[in-house]
Amino acid sequence: MSQDSPSVHAHHHHDSREHDHSGHDHSGHHGGHHGGHDHGAMIADFRRRFWVSLALTVPILLLSPMIQGFLGLEAALDFPGDRYLLFALSIAVFFYGGWPFLTGLVSELRGRAPGMMTLIALAISVAFLYSSAVVFGLSGRMFFWELATLVDVMLLGHWIEMRSIMGASGALEALVKLMPATAHRLTDSGDTEDVRVDTLEKGDRVRIKPGEKIPTDGLIVEGRSNLNESLLTGESRPVSKGPDDEVIGGAINGEGSLTIEIQRTGEATYLAQVIEMVKKAQASRSRTQDLANRAAAWLTYIALTVGAITLITWLILGYAFDFSLERMVTVMVITCPHALGLAIPLVIAVSTSKAARNGLLIRDRAAFERARNTDVFVFDKTGTLTEGRFGVSDVVPLGDRDENEVLALAAALESRSEHPIAVGITEAAAERDIALSETSDFENLPGEGVQAQVDGASVRIVSPGYLEREGIAIDDDRIERLAEQGKTVVFVLVDNQPAGAIALSDIVREVSREAVDRLRAMGMQCMMLTGDSQPVAKAVADELGLDDFFAEVMPDQKATRIRELKEKGLSVAMVGDGVNDAPALTEADLGIAIGAGTDVAVESADIVLVNSDPRDVATVTELSAATYRKMIQNLWWAAGYNIVAIPLAAGVLYGVGFLMPPAIGAAVMSVSTIVVAINAKLLERFQPASGPTHERRLVDSAA
Repeated sequence: MSQDSPSVHAHHHHDSREHDHSGHDHSGHHGGHHGGHDHGAMIADFRRRFWVSLALTVPILLLSPMIQGFLGLEAALDFPGDRYLLFALSIAVFFYGGWPFLTGLVSELRGRAPGMMTLIALAISVAFLYSSAVVFGLSGRMFFWELATLVDVMLLGHWIEMRSIMGASGALEALVKLMPATAHRLTDSGDTEDVRVDTLEKGDRVRIKPGEKIPTDGLIVEGRSNLNESLLTGESRPVSKGPDDEVIGGAINGEGSLTIEIQRTGEATYLAQVIEMVKKAQASRSRTQDLANRAAAWLTYIALTVGAITLITWLILGYAFDFSLERMVTVMVITCPHALGLAIPLVIAVSTSKAARNGLLIRDRAAFERARNTDVFVFDKTGTLTEGRFGVSDVVPLGDRDENEVLALAAALESRSEHPIAVGITEAAAERDIALSETSDFENLPGEGVQAQVDGASVRIVSPGYLEREGIAIDDDRIERLAEQGKTVVFVLVDNQPAGAIALSDIVREVSREAVDRLRAMGMQCMMLTGDSQPVAKAVADELGLDDFFAEVMPDQKATRIRELKEKGLSVAMVGDGVNDAPALTEADLGIAIGAGTDVAVESADIVLVNSDPRDVATVTELSAATYRKMIQNLWWAAGYNIVAIPLAAGVLYGVGFLMPPAIGAAVMSVSTIVVAINAKLLERFQPASGPTHERRLVDSAA
């Protein structure tokens, strides 16, 4: 961008509405059977199935002979046909409550990836079929109580988990919302008519008033204005455009009125292509099976193998078929521990609420769990590491004036203007408590600056281009350096003599330094991606001590840069807030949106930082590591129950007179479940650190 006209800063239009921040990928844990369904309806469905099954479980427990014996109620609850009533209630729980697991079993087996659904479905099917056979004459015990409680706990676990993840991704809807619904089309008579944007055709001419959004890609045929494209391209400074310049649909017009000729509509527009990239990136997101699923797969194999071995062994030893079968069923029912169904969901629920209290909204659990292994954090610049507003970074006095004098003269003039440079200068004067002089004869110099009378002197604020045209030479190394850093430099002239220069740039946020320091202390690399020029990017990277940066990157290239880092074997997190970041956020292993950004960045991300504080990126990593530790501990508790219960259920101690009754198995199972629940609650004590938390390998990235 030329320095002929003073440039301006980016206005981020922040939307404070709450979003339904949700996860993308649940196929791993839920077995793809409900992949395409509406997420809210699925949560309601699990909730309904849980309450109905729980209500049916009460009479099932009271009618089960083993529970009656345990409570001493055999005589009180014994009546003709009681076992058939028990059978009828159990059919309802098995088919209604167990339906998600039975369909999940089919999905997992089709995909040749047995997991939690297979294990649950196997246990409830074996319990139901065997108990039904006992009702109709087979010698043995009924396991209907086990079937019912297992269905209840597993439905509860899935409901807790899905509620903590919530809603579905609205990235594409949020992108579409960036476009205005109507446009002012010019008629043959020269008047304007308001038409729907989707009715515009190539060649139509449209009038855009100050402050309005560009309806679709086009070419300026009349007028000049500053356009804010920061949400689309990442360029932090609004760009001055005039006749024959291209404009992008969704950009915000500044102070001028424009007439544009439509060039592209519908699928061909720039924004539509960004939407397509987000779509592709979301579709190709890697789907990682979670820990509980892998544990469940192993337990499925163990249950089938040990169950078969148990049956065959007892038959070979000469025991009756009904005794051998009961041992096998006991093994297979006990192998599906209630604790395993709650081990992960409870940690997720605590972790999600803990994260929310720390200002982190987790939308994709699997990505959040991967955060602890991130090698590189790539930050967007504008609005993420910087404030996204144009501010005074340097004041260079010339002659015998000081900084405050130069700023006072400039602010006196600029207090009369609404231009973003003017806003930056007057804010800087206010921060320094500088009193402003009265001005008179204020006048705009189109494309060059402003002038007025201040305390009897003629004061002008002008662009470098004005100095060139007027033949005013200023030879000062300080000003050269500022220009080399890509800062916008304007000059203050008093009676046409240089009094000083003021440099403006996108202000680096104070908290960005701490965020980068914390992440680097944890052994992670920090990089930056921006649509801004090389000098601007280098100045910010040097100030923050970043490992690397990519400048002048167009939005479609941002996702490519992330992909290139991933191809080097690095685990990459992207932190951003604009539409231009959406494809990169979705492409990254972990997408983190600054919450005060646009809807689309928020909806494309795995985690949203509600407080818009980059330091929370480090907190995400620490909480991810703490959450993972709790999950591993809980899985060991759940598995530990199996290590003890399976051999006992198979009857390894039968020779010494001990045959584990199902009641004991149930008691041990309950203890295991309680321990898992308490351990998950201990995650509540997590506190984010402000220094190094764990040693990490540094990965060299020759980016």
